[in-house]
Amino acid sequence: MTAAPRTAPRTDTHLDTEAIRRLPKAVLHDHLDGGLRPATVVELADAAGHTLPTTDPDELAAWYVEAAGSGDLVRYIATFEHTLAVMQTREGLLRTAEEYALDLAADGVVYGEVRYAPELMVNGGLTLGEVVATVQEGLAAGMAKAAAAGTPVRVGTLLCGMRMFDRTREVADLAVAFRDAGVVGFDIAGAEDGFPPADHLAAFEHLRRESVPFTIHAGEAHGLPSIHQALQVCGAQRIGHGVRITEDIVDGKLGRLAGWVRDRRIALEMCPTSNLQTGAAASIAEHPITALKDLGFRVTLNTDNRLVSGTTMTREMSLLVEQAGWTAADLRTVTVNAVKSAFIPFDERNALLRDVVLPGYESAL
Repeated sequence: MTAAPRTAPRTDTHLDTEAIRRLPKAVLHDHLDGGLRPATVVELADAAGHTLPTTDPDELAAWYVEAAGSGDLVRYIATFEHTLAVMQTREGLLRTAEEYALDLAADGVVYGEVRYAPELMVNGGLTLGEVVATVQEGLAAGMAKAAAAGTPVRVGTLLCGMRMFDRTREVADLAVAFRDAGVVGFDIAGAEDGFPPADHLAAFEHLRRESVPFTIHAGEAHGLPSIHQALQVCGAQRIGHGVRITEDIVDGKLGRLAGWVRDRRIALEMCPTSNLQTGAAASIAEHPITALKDLGFRVTLNTDNRLVSGTTMTREMSLLVEQAGWTAADLRTVTVNAVKSAFIPFDERNALLRDVVLPGYESAL
């Protein structure tokens, strides 16, 4: 893509970190097992007898960011060994899910969609259904505490099937079974290159028949064919990451696939810091999110994995303000985009925009 980002990033001087923290935020792409508190990992690992790289929470947080910053998606994914090790019991799932909701609320997030793969959390004897029910219980507890503290957040769940394994159809059944209990959609996750989304077409066809929305990780480690297959073969309503859609844009002119994505308002769940770690982008200033936003794509801003990337929504927004010249209007745009593309009913999205997001920007700025 030759459409360059703004050549001279400008700083919106009134948008300091604290002002950004107060802004209402929406996140669509955030993994439960990638966002645990370091201290929680240490405590739960000790109880489970699992050995960590370090038992100092600050050192563990730094280890995650360093290990995941190799520029290799496969190594990035491998860092999840330690978080998953402490998410195999009811107690571990309840605690991490509750803390997830509280951490989003503390960061000013008013709507979040959390995703995880139940099949990776059954080594302690829980069934897939018990995993989902337990996570929903923990999230509900966290949302209740956040509301009582005056920082309400709504969290919907996306269940992930692992694209390198064969349980996606089974997990799709779970998404259908729990859709009235907090599960709002479905995704496939894991190593993208070599594991095309069409391998799981049976799951996607089942979800379409049952009217359950889904997103697909595509266009991060693999290019345009992955995005094309996710959309035109599998029928995804959103794309996870999608940074390589830029390969279909030359001198600002959109190819047929890029035009399809923009014109049909297909949301791109973009995760700048994560993309730097996996080598999908060179810098925040050059990250495609800015150019794609300026070209009219429905880009959304996301954290992906808060522990692994050492980030928050406040940090992602701050980096774009400081290094890519974003303004309050830009931050509002991606927040509105996210709410419009959320997998919750239309009237609920409208109410969230009308009553929370837009007034929040007006009062904060």
